[in-house]
Amino acid sequence: MAKEKMLQFVDVDRQMPEKRAADVRAQDFDEIYAGYAEAKAEEQASRCSQCGVPYCQAHCPLHNNIPDWLRLTAQGRLQEAYETSQQTNTFPEICGRICPQDRLCEGNCVIEQSGHGTVTIGSVEKYLTDLAWEKGWVKAITPVTERSESVGIIGAGPGGLAAADALRRQGVKVTVYDRYDRAGGLLTYGIPGFKLEKPVVMQRIEQLEKGGVEFVQNCNVGEDITFQEIKEKHDAVLIATGVYKSRGLNAPGVGAKGVVRAIDFLTASNRKSFGDAVPEFDSGELNAEGKKVVVIGGGDTAMDCVRTSIRQGATSVKCLYRRDKANMPGSQRETQNAEEEGVEFVWLSAPKGFTGDPVSGVMVQKMRLGAPDASGRQSPEVIEGADYVEEADLVIMALGFEPEDLPTLWNEPELQVTRWGTIKAEFGTHKTMMDGVYAVGDIVRGASLVVWAIRDGREAAEAILNDFNASAKVAAE
Repeated sequence: MAKEKMLQFVDVDRQMPEKRAADVRAQDFDEIYAGYAEAKAEEQASRCSQCGVPYCQAHCPLHNNIPDWLRLTAQGRLQEAYETSQQTNTFPEICGRICPQDRLCEGNCVIEQSGHGTVTIGSVEKYLTDLAWEKGWVKAITPVTERSESVGIIGAGPGGLAAADALRRQGVKVTVYDRYDRAGGLLTYGIPGFKLEKPVVMQRIEQLEKGGVEFVQNCNVGEDITFQEIKEKHDAVLIATGVYKSRGLNAPGVGAKGVVRAIDFLTASNRKSFGDAVPEFDSGELNAEGKKVVVIGGGDTAMDCVRTSIRQGATSVKCLYRRDKANMPGSQRETQNAEEEGVEFVWLSAPKGFTGDPVSGVMVQKMRLGAPDASGRQSPEVIEGADYVEEADLVIMALGFEPEDLPTLWNEPELQVTRWGTIKAEFGTHKTMMDGVYAVGDIVRGASLVVWAIRDGREAAEAILNDFNASAKVAAE
C-alpha cells in the first residue's frame, strides 16, 4: 500500500504552492507563497521516485533524509515526517523558505533530470514544520542531565544558533554574544520578510531562550567585552560572526550621498518591519520611496535589494550585472520573482563611477563575455566606446561581503586567518589553532548559504562535546 502512494510523477504534475499575484505582493513584505493544504502536500510528496541513490539527499549540505519524509508525508504520517526532517536540520522551516533548492536538492532530483519536473521538496519541508509549530509537535529543549561545562558563542546567526541548540540539548550551558539587539543575524536583519517572515525566526529564538540559552545582545566583542574575557568565562568558545564587511568599489563619486551599502539598506527595512525607530529610513537616506533605484550586483543580496525597493515604492528599479542572466550567481527563482514584480535587469553592464552629489546617475560600461576565467565562467570584457549614464536617485551596492579583521578588532594576533581574512579551522571539527576555540559558518567559508552555516554549527557542537567527554575521561583516570 505504501509503495502505491509513491512514484506518481508520471500522472501528477509538479505544482508549487500558489504564488500571490505580482501586483498584490509588491504592496507588502509578506511571504509570496501560500502554504500547501494537507491533500496537496501529500499529492506533491507522492511524486517522489524513491530512487536507490537519492541525489537530493547527497546534494543537501545537511544530508536531510528527504525521500523518507516525502514518503511519510504522502502516507499522511505527518508528525513522523516532521520528526524525520528535524533529525538532521535544526531549522527546517527556515531552510524550506530560503534555501536555493533549485541549485541543491530540487536541482538534482532524478525525475527533474528525466523531464517530469522536480519534487517540490522545499515547499513540503516548509509545510511540515509550519504544521509542527501549529500542532505543538515542536518540543521544548529539555536536557536529560545538566553538564558542568559552558560554551561562549560569538554571533547569533544560523551557525551560532544551530550550535547553541545542539549543545543545550546535551545539557551544556550556552551563552551567545551578539552585536545586534535581536538574535538571528542575517535571518533577522539581512533577509527581507517576503522571503522569511520574522515571526518564523523569533519563535526559534524564543525556543532557545526558554531552553536555557542565554543571549547577551548589543555586545561588541573587542569593545564591550574582550575575547580573552569570553575565553576565561567558558570551557570552549565558538566564533560564528559571519561576514559583514561590504565589498567596496573604487570608482569616482563612490562617496556621494545616495550611494549606500546593501546591508545598511536591508537592515533599515527589516528594523522598520519590527516597528523600530529608524532615522535613516525616515529621512529618506535608506528608503527607496519615490526614487529611481539602481542596484549593483547579481547575487541573492542584490535580489533582496531590488525587491525591497519595489515594495518601498520606488519609481523604477534597475539591476546592473556585469555578466548575463545564465551566469548570475543568485537564484534563478528569485530573479524570476523580481522580473514579475517590475524589476528591470540590465545585463552585461558594470559601474564605472557615479555622477552628482547627491548621486544623480551611474556611469555604466557595457560588457561582453570573453574567455573563461579560473572558475570556468566567462570573464566580462569592456566594450570600448559604449559607456552611458543610468539615471539614479539611490544606488545600492550589493557586491558581496568580506570578513572583518578579527585578530585586530579583538586584539588577538594568535587567531590565525587565511589570505582571504577568514579564520583557519579544521575541516569537520572546526577547531582553530587556539586551544578550546572553534569557528563556523561564513567567517570560515566566506559568504555562503544559511544551510552550510547550520551544518557547520551542528558539526562543531558535536566536536566540542567529544572534546568535553575526552577531557572528562582523562580527568576521571
